[in-house]
Amino acid sequence: MRIGVNIPNFGPGTDPGVLRDWARRVEGHGFDLLTLSDHVVLTPDVTEQYSAPFYEPFTTLAWMAGITERIRLGTTVVILPYRHPLLVARMAANLSDLSGGRLVLGVAAGWARQEFEALGVPFAERGRLSDDALRTIRAAWADQDDYRAGDIPVWVGGNSEAGLRRAIRLGDAWHPLRNTPDWLDTAAERMRTTARELGRPAPAFAPRIALRLTEEPVTGPDRLAGEGTIEQIVADLERLRKLDPDTVLLDPFNGGPDETLHPEAAWRAVAEVAHHLPALERP
Repeated sequence: MRIGVNIPNFGPGTDPGVLRDWARRVEGHGFDLLTLSDHVVLTPDVTEQYSAPFYEPFTTLAWMAGITERIRLGTTVVILPYRHPLLVARMAANLSDLSGGRLVLGVAAGWARQEFEALGVPFAERGRLSDDALRTIRAAWADQDDYRAGDIPVWVGGNSEAGLRRAIRLGDAWHPLRNTPDWLDTAAERMRTTARELGRPAPAFAPRIALRLTEEPVTGPDRLAGEGTIEQIVADLERLRKLDPDTVLLDPFNGGPDETLHPEAAWRAVAEVAHHLPALERP
């Protein structure tokens, strides 16, 4: 099991200096992967969760490739209908090539209806557009003389049945986002069952979980995996390891609009988990 960190690439406290600190801290702590989120237009539905400024992921990851050395670089998740698939194929292939093959391309169909409207993309068609985009991207990458994509893993996000089936049909990993430990247990088994029903091999399992460190234990059935004391967080990761995931991604942003003004709390949580990495990542 490999462990990564989703870096906030948005919010009033985010600037190139903070992004540089995030990248160097995550790599320096020994994590395997750093990822960024994707939005193009900060419409009202988007700003309910994410505030300005928002750093575009391909541009920012290309810059981060130059200030890091070994850590994988990924997206969680690029909204496929927002860009022409050949542009996504080109940007991803170039980024993978320039970073020495370190890219993980996380993708999804999207949820922000107003952002779709602002971009002139039909919201109701997002599932079909995403499927078509993935096929187009993979066909483009097959031209190794031009794209030089190498072997870019594609993680398909989404907690829905449609997202799961898209991951099985067109992805290398299923990338569900932020849920309870019990839900994750059930989801891993559901993935294998659905893959058998579709007559396809099950993709890898690569969930993104919360990272919210507290002094006192968090209790109750709605507790997300990754919330609570360091003992609870480590126990969640140990429980996930039994599901044989490829990677578990930690998300230290928990929805507060001013969180990014004070990244020290998130850095402390990341450092606490890093202390336990040797045991968590063992075979």
